[in-house]
Amino acid sequence: MTIDSSKNAVSVIGLGTMGHGIVQTFALAGYQVKAFDENSQAVLQLHQRIAANVATMQDLGVIDQVNIDALLSRIQCCTTESEVLIDSQFITEAIAEDLQIKQEFFARCEELVAPDTLLASNTSSFPMTEIASQLEYPERAINTHWFNPPHVIPVVEVIPGQQTSEQTIEQAMSLLQSIGKQPVRIHQELPGFVMNRLQVALFREMLDLVGRGVISAEDLDVAVRGSLGLRWAAVGPMRVGDFGGWDILAKVYQVLAPEIRSDSELPQVLDEMVDSGNLGLKTGQGFFEFPETSQDEIIRDKDNKFVAWGQLLKEAYKE
Repeated sequence: MTIDSSKNAVSVIGLGTMGHGIVQTFALAGYQVKAFDENSQAVLQLHQRIAANVATMQDLGVIDQVNIDALLSRIQCCTTESEVLIDSQFITEAIAEDLQIKQEFFARCEELVAPDTLLASNTSSFPMTEIASQLEYPERAINTHWFNPPHVIPVVEVIPGQQTSEQTIEQAMSLLQSIGKQPVRIHQELPGFVMNRLQVALFREMLDLVGRGVISAEDLDVAVRGSLGLRWAAVGPMRVGDFGGWDILAKVYQVLAPEIRSDSELPQVLDEMVDSGNLGLKTGQGFFEFPETSQDEIIRDKDNKFVAWGQLLKEAYKE
């Protein structure tokens, strides 16, 4: 099946932090998108949020000028779940991160869609094999794991379940490429997939170093952005290893591996922050302060930086 952008091609269920950006990405690429959320406010605010995102991206020069009315006309806000599912060729959910809720949702999908309609989850926790365990056609179910903000970050992890067909994988990869994403196929279902595993491994050591007073949180950000972050963004960590020489890394590995934190306990500094309620932006205080009166500006600045770096990466991928 080739997904036809001129029809009701794509349905997105769940319009929160991830869902609204996924809707925007498909609509910008020319697809007709149907959207639904049980929270009526999320539905009512969808067009407004997307219009604001697009205006910011245009101001930064990372997308061409868009006829916003034409863009929003491609997004149909549905009032019922059945309305958003019927006639769709590709369904992706960004609903609550609860296995039973996702299983029940996809079971309802099968009652309303064609047997060849692709069913995708944006889960960051559960194997697609488990989510699709109750489906009659589990071969058309797949995990397409986007990163926040989804309309900016180029990469999407594509993780098939044990019964996902090769055709489904190829169709999902092709669809993501058609909307300007960089789909990366993950060949085994592992908890956390790949990027979350790497992130947790790095955070374990970073939080340990900050907690022991080896470096401040602010200086750690400066150091990573100006060294590892820059080099990895430019060519990727495995090529950095090739350029540096794996014999050198092997020697460094042997020296440092026994010294690096390797247990499964929460770093003390993280445990203390959670206990004290200093959770970051959502509470106004983490390692850094986020005054409530400045939070909108802080978020806008963060997103602008993501957009700018995302555009640089897209240009680099063209070479």
